[in-house]
Amino acid sequence: MVTSRWAAEPARAPSPRRRGAVLERAILDATLEQLGEVGWKGLTMEGVAAGAQTGKAALYRRWPSKTDLVADALRSGLPRVETAPDLGSVREDLLTLCLQVRRIMFSAPGAALRAVIHECDQMQAERFQDVIVGGVVKPTVELLREVVVRGIERGEVRPDAANGYVFDAIPAMMMYRSKVCASEWSDQELEEMIDQLMLPLLRPHGR
Repeated sequence: MVTSRWAAEPARAPSPRRRGAVLERAILDATLEQLGEVGWKGLTMEGVAAGAQTGKAALYRRWPSKTDLVADALRSGLPRVETAPDLGSVREDLLTLCLQVRRIMFSAPGAALRAVIHECDQMQAERFQDVIVGGVVKPTVELLREVVVRGIERGEVRPDAANGYVFDAIPAMMMYRSKVCASEWSDQELEEMIDQLMLPLLRPHGR
């Protein structure tokens, strides 16, 4: 008796149909993955649907445009630095914080965000302003504030250095390098930024 090779294979159970939050998470993850692989310009709703193993209709029911989808994916996927470093000196705290922010920017969601920053035109970039500011810049500024205030309490930082111009310096420098120069910070360059820019800005007068 001859048995078909197909008969010998067990029948595959149909994949469960995903709904609600499970499907939404799969779509957002697929969006971040494809942004990192093909960039903003190469991203399509069709490609995201294929990556999430769903239909385009599932995307358009939730997000009317690619821009809306990408904004939600970035907002939900970007990791955060939850606490300010406290290593005993303002230099080490600032350097550690910069390294942590750089690590976020090189995570999968960070790579997706960098693709958006590098490739979007001015009008498109404005749509992502709240994502960039709320997800990266504002949290970083708040942690910088903690580091600087702690440095004031230790006598390492002069009191009038706790101002918005100083707090904006590191995010502005890092974003400038990424957006305008299309390059990233090496360990050495981060150390030089701290030593040659930030510490002179923070140091008490006469030191």
